[in-house]
Amino acid sequence: MNLSIILAHPAPGSFNHAIAATVADALQTLGHTVWFHDLAAEGFDPVLPAAEIARDAVLPPLVAQHIEEIVRADGIVIVHPNYWSRPPAILCGWTDRVLRPGRAYQFVPDGRGGAKPVGLLKARAALVFNTANTPQEVEEQVYGDPLETHWRRVVFGLCSVPVVFRRNFAPVITSSPAQRQAWLGEVRAAVERHFAVETE
Repeated sequence: MNLSIILAHPAPGSFNHAIAATVADALQTLGHTVWFHDLAAEGFDPVLPAAEIARDAVLPPLVAQHIEEIVRADGIVIVHPNYWSRPPAILCGWTDRVLRPGRAYQFVPDGRGGAKPVGLLKARAALVFNTANTPQEVEEQVYGDPLETHWRRVVFGLCSVPVVFRRNFAPVITSSPAQRQAWLGEVRAAVERHFAVETE
């Protein structure tokens, strides 16, 4: 299978980088083809310019590469920190520029004078690993867990990815090396569970 990993953390050596490296190693051990993108290291520009909005727009090579990989991916893994209960701006911009109408989703008539979205991605599963300093119970009880809504219902729901698994590792700022190793074990187990090689 072809698996796409998107990492959105600005600091090399972060725990997000460790998560992404664990994902890549687990997928390669399973024998999958891995497309890995560290958005900050690539200098990915998150701003969607007006020139890219048209369906037939000529896209920059890096954006075009991301699009071709994501539409061909059999699975997607997103790794990012929680910034103000949302993904970092670079990842929001990646979503704007890469998950394009006509490639990741499209709108079709709903039979009532309106339109409904139809997802076009072929990925059978999307995994989201995020870090935060707010405990998960606070995210849920106080804020309503906006990242869960964002990824499960808004992004991958619109693009028709049937399985969405998200794990929030928090609070990361007070976590010990032993806790982080245990979390990386959870990451590997989730990858192996969702992207196991099918045998006859």
